[in-house]
Amino acid sequence: MGDSDYSAKDIVVLSGTQGVRKRPAMYIGSTGSTGFLHLLYEVLDNAIDEAIAGYCDTVTIKLIREDGIDVCELSDNGRGIPVDPIQKIGKPALEVIMTSLHSGGKFENKAYKVSGGLHGVGLTVVNSLSEYTEVVVKRDGKVYRMRFSRGAVSSPLEVIGDTSENGTSIKFKPDTEIFSVRNFDTVMLTERLRDLSYLNPGVRITLIDAREEPGKTYEYYSKNGMQDFLNYMKRDKQELSKQIIISKQVDGLKLDLAMQYVNSYSEELLSFVNKIKTSEGGMHVTGFHGALTRAISNYVQKNPKKLGKHSAALEGEDTREGLVAIISVLMQNPEFEGQTKQKLGNVAVKAFVENVVYHEVSRYMEENPQDAVAILDKVYTAAEARESARKARELARRKSMFDGPVLPGKLADCTESDPEKAEIFIVEGESAAGSSKQARDRFFQAILPLRGKILNIEKATEDKIFSNATLHTMVTAFGAGIKDNMNPEEVRYKKIIILTDADVDGSHIRTLLLTFFYRYMRQLVERGYVYIGQPPLFKISRGRETKYAYSDQQLETIMKGYDGKATVQRYKGLGEMNPEQLWETTMDPKVRVLRKIKIGDAELANTMFTILMGLDVEQRRHFIEEHSSEVNFLDV
Repeated sequence: MGDSDYSAKDIVVLSGTQGVRKRPAMYIGSTGSTGFLHLLYEVLDNAIDEAIAGYCDTVTIKLIREDGIDVCELSDNGRGIPVDPIQKIGKPALEVIMTSLHSGGKFENKAYKVSGGLHGVGLTVVNSLSEYTEVVVKRDGKVYRMRFSRGAVSSPLEVIGDTSENGTSIKFKPDTEIFSVRNFDTVMLTERLRDLSYLNPGVRITLIDAREEPGKTYEYYSKNGMQDFLNYMKRDKQELSKQIIISKQVDGLKLDLAMQYVNSYSEELLSFVNKIKTSEGGMHVTGFHGALTRAISNYVQKNPKKLGKHSAALEGEDTREGLVAIISVLMQNPEFEGQTKQKLGNVAVKAFVENVVYHEVSRYMEENPQDAVAILDKVYTAAEARESARKARELARRKSMFDGPVLPGKLADCTESDPEKAEIFIVEGESAAGSSKQARDRFFQAILPLRGKILNIEKATEDKIFSNATLHTMVTAFGAGIKDNMNPEEVRYKKIIILTDADVDGSHIRTLLLTFFYRYMRQLVERGYVYIGQPPLFKISRGRETKYAYSDQQLETIMKGYDGKATVQRYKGLGEMNPEQLWETTMDPKVRVLRKIKIGDAELANTMFTILMGLDVEQRRHFIEEHSSEVNFLDV
């Protein structure tokens, strides 16, 4: 019967840890940099759960490097993972937690009232996907140690000392058989630790980066929590209202919210559930947005004279222009979409948040009439700008229909019409455009050169953005529209690749573009259509042999293979490469390096843009001083 002979003998049953190793992306999202860092987050979330429960106020993370791969050791002073035997199983609780999926103390809301790790798979996943994991537990006057390798016990539970302290220390080395990367993304990690320090006032988080000499130590601590977080987010922006701080608990739900209106043209909102960032929002964000719109609309109905000369029809998005906000919800049994916890699905949370926020914002506006007028002026000005932008879009659409072709003349399009197969490179500068047009495969690769200044959208209204020639050209080339008029199903390329020089100007342009995507073409990022191309930094030549290095570490490895006897050329721009070099290093799908942009990447670009392009010179100076030691190359 051949392949159709399908019977019980064909069924393969994998144990929990084997299943994780066979399909790691089901549990950590990917085996790239995101999944690599996710292992650390799983351990970190457990420590934070101890802090939420009131048993931990110190978390220490130490990063070292072994055999060319990053290793993490994370310690907390919580209660310590239980080590006593589980009678029904006959094994120590620690062993069960580390080797069995869906085990732990977070199912019955007894040991933890709320927690970020709700599926009971976190530590098992970390253990399964690590070359080794070592757990040291301090509790009941003893120090216990147990070791694991790739999901299995390698050294049984043993007592190695006495102690008067409590806590857990977990050291793990991600498995090179699983992961395609070797390093923790320090930028994303420090952002997460910063957020956690604000969300957990009084908890001191220390990051010791000992991967290279000399090591660095970072401290994260907040005394005032949400208020400090809001001050950090609004930075140098001019305040239009007082801060609104809300903290409310009803039954098993707790809401902490900090918000303020500032002189900005966009909304900056961060949302969390049980201290886990929900990058894609969810029901708590939907409830917040609905409450804000209703509270402002009802205030206008009661106080129509406070509108002044404004007359535009108000929509929900108008009430959020210039809003800086952090919303944090603590709850039992949250329902996330996937193990990576990007979006909250509990419908009951929407009603809870909407009710609390509506009453608190309404009360605030009644008690602060001057602030209320400033808020109304802001949101109705936004409504008028939105209407102007709509008219500008309609005019642009009509103009493109009657005055010429829809696609911009600057676009060197490809012949492939299937968006699944087509890709477009966004390049800057004449020399880069010339090289990339000659290097590309014309069948499926399009080139869009950007000429002229990319708009500083931090300080621009929507009507100016929609009338900007450079941005208009780019949006037209993609074919999917923009913001509320976007239909990602109509996108002409499902790989949009930002390709800029590996220098300061290139980083600046890349940040501007990512910020624009984040604010105005977010659905393209959410669907995974936006990428960053990575041109090589070095060309290494020895005789007739040529190799390329994409990092200093890779250069060092190649040079060791040549005993240091080779010629090294540092590329400052794409235009320095001839078309053949550009194809074989950066554009050939078989060998090139692309980084898929996630919402978190674009969100971080948005944050960096505010710091580096804002009005606060002192803040920018402080940022540059703090991070200057991390710069390996600076084009001057």
